[in-house]
Amino acid sequence: MEYSWLSVLPFLVVIPIAIWLKEIMPGLIIGLLIGSFSLDPTIIGGLKKSIQYIIQTMANSDNIKIISFLYLFGGLIGAMQISGGIKGFSQWIGSKVRSERGVVLLIWLTIPFTFMTPMFRIMMIGPVLKSLSERINMSKMRVGYALDVSTEPIIVMLPVATAFVGFMVSVVSGAMQQNAISGSAYQVFLFSIVFNFYAIIMLIIGLFTTFRSTSTVKQESAGESKNGEGNELHRSGIKKELSLVDAKPWNLIVPLILLLSLTLFLLWEDGQRRGGETLLEAFAVADATFVMLLAIFITLLFTFLFYLLRKEKLPEIMFHFFDGGNQLMTAILLLILVWSLSLAAEDLGFSQFVSSTLGTFLPGFTVPAIVFTLGSLVSYFIGTSWGTWGLFMPLGVALAAATGASIPMTVGAVFASGTFGAFASPIGDTTITTASIMEMSIIEYAKYKLKISLIGAAISIAAYILVGLWL
Repeated sequence: MEYSWLSVLPFLVVIPIAIWLKEIMPGLIIGLLIGSFSLDPTIIGGLKKSIQYIIQTMANSDNIKIISFLYLFGGLIGAMQISGGIKGFSQWIGSKVRSERGVVLLIWLTIPFTFMTPMFRIMMIGPVLKSLSERINMSKMRVGYALDVSTEPIIVMLPVATAFVGFMVSVVSGAMQQNAISGSAYQVFLFSIVFNFYAIIMLIIGLFTTFRSTSTVKQESAGESKNGEGNELHRSGIKKELSLVDAKPWNLIVPLILLLSLTLFLLWEDGQRRGGETLLEAFAVADATFVMLLAIFITLLFTFLFYLLRKEKLPEIMFHFFDGGNQLMTAILLLILVWSLSLAAEDLGFSQFVSSTLGTFLPGFTVPAIVFTLGSLVSYFIGTSWGTWGLFMPLGVALAAATGASIPMTVGAVFASGTFGAFASPIGDTTITTASIMEMSIIEYAKYKLKISLIGAAISIAAYILVGLWL
């Protein structure tokens, strides 16, 4: 069924409404309703469609793994807070980090924790960074930006051992098969890494901007809202309780070491069971999202036992476990709505509409730049790199094959466009998670990152045109 421009309408309303209301949730709900009623214009039918998309989203096994991991990881953070783990670790690292430059250096030194997904690193070190930023009166937006710019652009360029690699290779493989292109999809993915200009440029910009002089940052911090989401009285009792706990750094160090060790071991074990002979092959074929969920589940069981042996009170641990998980319910609900909205748009013929409007008449050297520009625009609206890659990879490879453009560079441009949205969009999971953990306004934080992101995007477009002409 042909719906043309209606497939774009749900995405077009989300960002303006979110900016107008200073809240993202209403915009996503309205966007989902518009998409649903476009498919079924009756009152009951449109509402049924909306619920069906939400149910379909939550019935997806990959989605429920991510949701479960987020909640359990939030619960682990809550347990570590009430046991004094985060306070103790913050005080220990704080004795060594005494300046803004030290905090920024700490952020970049934790890049090795970005070996699975962006969420893994953000959720693991975010609470510690929040505590440090408050102690030295550092801009939370600067901390969040330094964390995000050293996370999302890194993980899309790691060739092994991440949850991203399997998905990225699979979309390349599907696009190559669809266009009858022979060869190794993994090899095309490897070649495409050097053409992910946005990720490379943002890393360079990130290194420069995060280590710039503190005098410039102070001016930015002056206009920064304090906890732009919600009333300052909310959770004041819990915050006071957490401020009174004894500092016990081992209550954070032991669970995190166990979690990292288990994740690596289970990743290798799952990959071997799926046919991976070498370590790298095992990491590449393992079900990373399930491994992360299993690792956090086992870690929680051990952590509860560890805390009880250390005379921690079980009722307090349980209360703050659920409180920690509930703190990420906003992020979880937003992700559910984003996924549901993407399903509605796809049923409206979103990818077909984009393909038909572009055609195959473009000069070959312009294809990577155009694919990156359109993909970045769409990824900003939908806030997901994986959704953008799934939508644009078949289109990008088809256009490259039809016009003679470089396929690895076009594939790199598609991956770069998804990276832009995941990093810059106010409905991107990294933006939502970082803002939630750092207790910042999601909209204001997204605006802060967008200014720098647009510079990186503009340089990337120029690079795609120039390299396209050269090749």
